[in-house]
Amino acid sequence: MTTERVRAIRGATTVDDDSTASIGERVRELLIEIQRRNSIAHDDIISVFFTATPDLTSMFPAAAARDIGFGDVPLICATEIDVVGATPKCVRVMLHVYSTIERDKIRHTYLHGAQGLRDDLPE
Repeated sequence: MTTERVRAIRGATTVDDDSTASIGERVRELLIEIQRRNSIAHDDIISVFFTATPDLTSMFPAAAARDIGFGDVPLICATEIDVVGATPKCVRVMLHVYSTIERDKIRHTYLHGAQGLRDDLPE
């Protein structure tokens, strides 16, 4: 019997430019892909934590999440620490979910220019 547990699922993406259109499109794509890869239903999502690099100031990533139905999920945004050489124009996310997936089977999702952040993970 598989036990349902609270799991954290990570992901990140980059955007082409600091605009609401670019940030919104990529954040929505990332969340949808994380849900798809991990078979996560909306009601299984506990909360979502976003960070954005300091060069992204056009919109809160949480606003893009609300556009695709995350309005009833607790969402929070923060600025990623400004480390020299870090991936620019990057949005990172951590979803807390209820899941029966074993920890080593979780499919963390890194898209576009963020793929190199965790090149140790399978596609």
